[in-house]
Amino acid sequence: MLPRIEDLRVVLEHVVADRAERGYEVEGFRDRIAAAPVSYDALAALHRELDAAPLRSDWPYVEPEELDAIWAECPDLPADPVRAVDLDDARRRAEAGFLGSVCGCVLGKPVEVRTTMAKLRAAAEASGEWPIRDYLTEAMLDALGDRHRSWPESVRERIRFVARDDDINYTVLGMLILEQHGIDFTRADVMQMWMANLPLAYTFGPERMLLTRASAVGIAARLHAGRGLAGIGDDPEPVLAELVASWNPGDELCGAQIRADAYGYACAGRPRLAATLAWRDAGWTHRATGVYATMFTAAAIAGAFVIDDPLELCRMALRCVPHNSRFRERVGDCLEQVAAASDCQDGYRRIHDRYGCYGHCQIYQETGTLINTLRFAAGVEDGICMQVSQGNDTDSYGATAGSLLGILHGRPPEARWLAPFNDEIRTTVAGLYESSLTKVAERMGRLPGLAAAQL
Repeated sequence: MLPRIEDLRVVLEHVVADRAERGYEVEGFRDRIAAAPVSYDALAALHRELDAAPLRSDWPYVEPEELDAIWAECPDLPADPVRAVDLDDARRRAEAGFLGSVCGCVLGKPVEVRTTMAKLRAAAEASGEWPIRDYLTEAMLDALGDRHRSWPESVRERIRFVARDDDINYTVLGMLILEQHGIDFTRADVMQMWMANLPLAYTFGPERMLLTRASAVGIAARLHAGRGLAGIGDDPEPVLAELVASWNPGDELCGAQIRADAYGYACAGRPRLAATLAWRDAGWTHRATGVYATMFTAAAIAGAFVIDDPLELCRMALRCVPHNSRFRERVGDCLEQVAAASDCQDGYRRIHDRYGCYGHCQIYQETGTLINTLRFAAGVEDGICMQVSQGNDTDSYGATAGSLLGILHGRPPEARWLAPFNDEIRTTVAGLYESSLTKVAERMGRLPGLAAAQL
C-alpha cells in the first residue's frame, strides 16, 4: 500500500527543516509543499529540487560525507594506536563497558520522556531519591507525572532481567556484524544484518525509514530480477546511498550514535579505526552530525582503553571529526564549558543554557552532558546516575556513559546493580540465541582480540 499523500507532505516538511539546519537554501519550500496538488509526482518533483538545493553562500562549515574527505578535514588526527593495549586487560574493560551500558540503559528507560534535570530532581526529591543512587522507583515516576511505556520492566520494584531496548539491540548487532564479517564489513553487510535481525517496532526515525525502504526495494527487485545481494543488485552501494539521501528525516539525530559501542570495544586503543567502522555503520542511515557523533563516540570508547583523563579523551575523540563541522564547534564548546565548570550541576547549566534548544536525541546538548558526566563521575555507578539525572534521551546516553565509564574505570558496576537482572538479557535481535548476560558480556570482551587478529 502506498503512503498517504498527507503523510508524505509531513515527511517532506521535516526534510526541509533538516536541510535548513545543514545550511541548504530552502526558502519557499514549505509554502510550495503546502500548496502542492494531491499528487505523488508533484511531491517527488519537489523532493528532487530539494536534493539539488545549494548550500547558502554564507555557510561557514565543511561537512563531507565520504571517509577520505572527512579525514582530509581532520588535520590533527590522533595516532592509531594511541598506545598498545594488553588484550587481557582490554577483554576485561570491554566486558565492564558492556555491563555498564546495560545498567545505564535500564536506569534511564523509565524516564525517557523528553525531561530535564530540573523536572527529574523535583520528582526524585519528592520521592526521597535525590541524588539518584539506584534504579528508579514507581513512586518517583508518580511524582514526575510521566513515564516511558517500558517502565513495568525497568523500575526498581519490577526488574527481573535486562529488558529489551533498541540501544542494547544495536550493541549486540554490532557484535554480530564483527563476529560474522570482521572489521572489513561493508555497509551492505550492515543492511543485510538489519534486515535479518531487527523488527521494525524496535527501530525509530531514520532506522525504521531505511529498514522499511530497503526491505521494499529488496522485495521489488527479487520479484523483477530474482538475483543479487538482498535483492538489490550485485553492487548495492548506489542504492543504499540513494535511500539515505532522500525522504529520510531525522538523519542528524542520535540513532547512529547509539550504535558505536561494539566498534569502540573491538578497536581498543585505535580511535581512528573505531571511527572508520562507525562511519561505515552510521552512513547507512545518517548524514553529517549524525555520522560525526557516531565517529566521536566510537573513538572515545576505543581511546578509553588507554587514556585515563576524561577531558583529554574527549579532545582526542574530537580530532576524529571534521575540524570545520558544527559538531566539532559545538561539542568542542561544550567540552570547554565542562572544563571550566565547578561541578556536574554547573556543567549542566552551562551546556543547557547554550544548547538547550537541541533537545531529546538532537546530539549537541546530550553529547555535552556526556562529557560533563565523564569529567565529574566518581565511578561507574555514580556516572550513570549523573547522566540520567541530566534528562533528555536518558536510556541512550545512560548506556553510552556506562560503556565509557566501565572501560575508563576498568570494572563493571557493583554487584547490586547487576543482581536484579538474574543474569538474563532479552533483546529483539533474531540472531542472538544467548540469554545469559554474563556470556554476552564475555563475547563483547572477545572483540578486541578478534579485531587485533585481523590487523
